[in-house]
This record gives sequence, structure tokens and C-alpha cells, in this order.
Amino acid sequence: MVSTDHAAAAPSAIERARCVVFGYHEVGYTCIESLLALRAPIAALFTHQDNPGEEIWWRSCADLAQRNSIPVYTPEAIDEAWVARVAELTPSVIYSFSYRSLLPERLLRLAPLGAYNVHPAMLPKYRGRVPINWMLVNGEREGGVTLHHMVARADAGDIVAQRAVAIDDDDTAFTLYGKIVPIGAALVREFHPLIAEGRAPRHPQNLAAGSYWGRRRAEDGRISWNWPARRIYNLVRAVTHPYPGAFCFIGDRKMMVWGARIAVESGARGEPGTIIGPRDSGIEVAAGEGSVVLTRVQIGDDAETAATEISAGGGGTTRLE
Repeated sequence: MVSTDHAAAAPSAIERARCVVFGYHEVGYTCIESLLALRAPIAALFTHQDNPGEEIWWRSCADLAQRNSIPVYTPEAIDEAWVARVAELTPSVIYSFSYRSLLPERLLRLAPLGAYNVHPAMLPKYRGRVPINWMLVNGEREGGVTLHHMVARADAGDIVAQRAVAIDDDDTAFTLYGKIVPIGAALVREFHPLIAEGRAPRHPQNLAAGSYWGRRRAEDGRISWNWPARRIYNLVRAVTHPYPGAFCFIGDRKMMVWGARIAVESGARGEPGTIIGPRDSGIEVAAGEGSVVLTRVQIGDDAETAATEISAGGGGTTRLE
């Protein structure tokens, strides 16, 4: 006699693999979306409070989690008490998506299927902080995303997978971020099923062939007009909106440079910092080699404006410092 009763289907590996996510920023948002699309159970989200001093342009991971009935926590630091709280959640997998704090090794060990990070660079290059900004500062022509196993040392674990993306000459940190975000989300969609099955690939990094970069500070945006035009341009595009911006001084007033382009790549155009004159809807300024055209600036507390207005803001000054 054949029974007509059908046992409930056994849960899939994805459904069994409880995730705890440490996530923030737009990378965090889109990677969480990928997990939700896979129907991965997320036991909790650990995220950050937005800093009112930052130009907030990304979507809120906390809002996404709350809409999906995921508990949200915003601890200032992951101390022993919080490690114990995560242990109570019995995670199978731990993810870090643009979380701004290094997770302690004792926390990483809580997940039997491993802990994983999405890093916006092609490891082992550009380990550490704000790699997108550093890549542009350094004039790189290729960026990318790496999904990797997490270990105690920052961005040093074995690679699961990575994808490269071209950096165009007119990319800013904002536009490059826009290229990188969907790649990170796609890597999570593609490889979380393998992670949930305990079959995540492992490709060891050669850290000696890579590089580590630290946090950037607002004062790192100071322009030296003795630099070549290319270096000045790379700095401007690396830290323009929504980042703190590149700056110099016109007379005794601080001037933010929000937009620029290279006018002449090589050769002498005058004493570095000298305003040569109007050019292509901007102001041409001599660099240590070549010159740049400033297009958008902001002097002191004045509103951002076209660079053609800076002569008035500088009180007739024709040299930038």
C-alpha cells in the first residue's frame, strides 16, 4: 500500500545556514539583498549609526533589515559581551559587508561554515581602508571586488572569488563605487550556495605581492601645486563629492576643488599654482608639470560655484597655495 502522506521537504543547505551579517553602506545593502533573494536566513544585522558629519548618499542596511524582520544592533565596539550575544545566535556563516570595524578572531570562529568579507579591491592589492579612493589617488587603471575568508589579519584570508573592473580616466570615487557595488552583490549570489554547502573555494593570497593602505583623513586632500597635473587631477577625482574634497588656499581663504580636468599633461606652464587664465569654462592653473583646469570650487563658507568666479573670491590673487 502506497502512502499518500508526503513528508515536508528537507530544508536546503541555504535554508539551514544561519547568517549573521556585519554590514553598512551601499555594498552592505546590496549584498544583504542578495542573501534575501537566495532566501538565506539572516539571524541579525550589526551595523553603524550614520555620522551626521558625513554626506550620506547610500541606502540604510538597518531599514532593509527592519523591513525583513531582521534584528538590528549598532554596538560601538564588538567586545566580549557582544561576542557572547553572537554565539547565542548560533551562526553558520558570518559576513562582513563594508563594516568599519575589524572583527575579532574569537567572533570569526563562531561560524562553522566560515566568515567572509566583500572587499572592494583585487586582493592582495589594496588591503586595508578606503581602497576605492586610494586606487584613484594612485592612478590605477583596474579595480575590482574580492570575496574572501576572514582571518584575524585585515583582508588577508584565502580568496573565494574576485572580479575585475576597468577604471576610466573620468571616474570619480562615486562612479567607481557604482561599478563595484553590483559586482560584490553578484559574488554573494553566486558563491553563497557553495558557502552554505561547506564548499567555498580557497585560493591563498601572496601578501608579499600586495599592498596595505590606511585610513585617509580630510587633511590628506591638500593639493601641492608642485605635483604633476596628473597627480593633482587624480587627487581631486578621488575625494570629490560625496567625500571630503581636495583643497588649497587662495590668499588666506581655504578653497575646496570639487571638479577639475587635465589641461596639459607635461611641460612647464608657469610657476606652480599660478592662475594662467580662463580655459574651457574653467580656470587653468599651472602645476609642477603641465596644468589643470578647475571647474567647480568652493571658497571658505561660500556656496560651491563655477571656478570662473574664483578671482573675485581671492581678492585679485593670481596664485594658489
